[in-house]
Amino acid sequence: MVKLTRAAAAALLACAIALPATTLPATAATRSAPASTTFRSSPVPTALAPPTSSPGSPGSPASVGRLELPAPTGKLGVGTSVLHLVDRSRTDPWVPEADGRELMVTLHYPASRKGHGRPAPYATEEEARLVLQGVGVTDPASVRALAGMGTYSAEDVRPAPGRHPLVLLSPGFGVPRFTLTNVAVELASRGYVVASVDHAYETSGTAVPGGRILTCVACKALEDGRAKGSDVTAARAADVRFVLDRLTGPRPSWAYARTIDRTRIGMAGHSIGGASAATAMLADRRIDAGVNMDGAFWDTLPAGGLGGRPFLFLGTDDETHRPGGEDATWDTTWRALDGWKRWLTVAGSDHFTFSDAPVLQRHFGLPAGPIPADRALAVTRVYLTAFFDQHLKGVPQPLLTGPSATHPEVRFQQP
Repeated sequence: MVKLTRAAAAALLACAIALPATTLPATAATRSAPASTTFRSSPVPTALAPPTSSPGSPGSPASVGRLELPAPTGKLGVGTSVLHLVDRSRTDPWVPEADGRELMVTLHYPASRKGHGRPAPYATEEEARLVLQGVGVTDPASVRALAGMGTYSAEDVRPAPGRHPLVLLSPGFGVPRFTLTNVAVELASRGYVVASVDHAYETSGTAVPGGRILTCVACKALEDGRAKGSDVTAARAADVRFVLDRLTGPRPSWAYARTIDRTRIGMAGHSIGGASAATAMLADRRIDAGVNMDGAFWDTLPAGGLGGRPFLFLGTDDETHRPGGEDATWDTTWRALDGWKRWLTVAGSDHFTFSDAPVLQRHFGLPAGPIPADRALAVTRVYLTAFFDQHLKGVPQPLLTGPSATHPEVRFQQP
């Protein structure tokens, strides 16, 4: 959702074209090839753009419908906790003078009761302002509406009994973790603990304790050619490793860490966050299954792929992410995967379909793919849930065996 200059888009696209693929050792990380502001290897920038026309006052595009996420479909209530974690064992790659690598993590988890506790906000007002500023929306009422959008979760309520699989979520480049809230809440309502990670200095704005806001220093570094996408995925793999240590280690940072089943861990991400899922799996054997939602990869997998672990591709049904498409990294990675795998594309989708963006696109009249917002979110939710139910809970999912009349937008590719 962060809109950079034409120069930035051109610089990132040039980087995507110029970087050759290489084979990594099993301990290294896969890389994600950027394009435009979203690290998607398309010849046409795909960043969420301001509306072409805005009736009314400047900076205040007309709203379309009510600004709200769809309710989760699971039977469980959802709790939310926010953690501030600092890894002082390493230097931040974007701001070396910082006091370690600073991360904000939102945990959504099954709650013991539905509809109990103080509602959790979607974002802080400053985070919402910076996201909307990037798409040309500046009026205070819109900022407040986004920050206060309902999340169907309550702050720090008692968790449901038992131990639950853990899913880590990594957002696209330049966008905050809250843009994957609809997926996080859906999974939590179905019995997962979900950790959404903001990677420091890689978002439009991340609020941290002390009233500070970390903005996208990494965006400038890539625009200037001082860094490349592989630096992003490497940093995110290390971030995820640290988060896992702090959630599942002997001295966890979260009060309800006992609810996590350490033997069942998955990861999904959007755009470069999806490429980072493969990166993190290579770096950390604790991650059992991964999903890449419309993100290109930087490097080929090593011999042996992901060691037999399952991986899902979920992308646009277009010239970019069909087999043999412009993003050749999907073909290369597909051939290297050595475990259960599926390559799914969604008709009518655009790059941001696989996040909360369809809700914002609809509300503010921003350009979007032809798939309706509610269908876009429903398709993403149901296939991610099916994937993790099968591979983390051991429940076979007929939905993953082939095309479904219930979800005709989803196409099973057979490279």
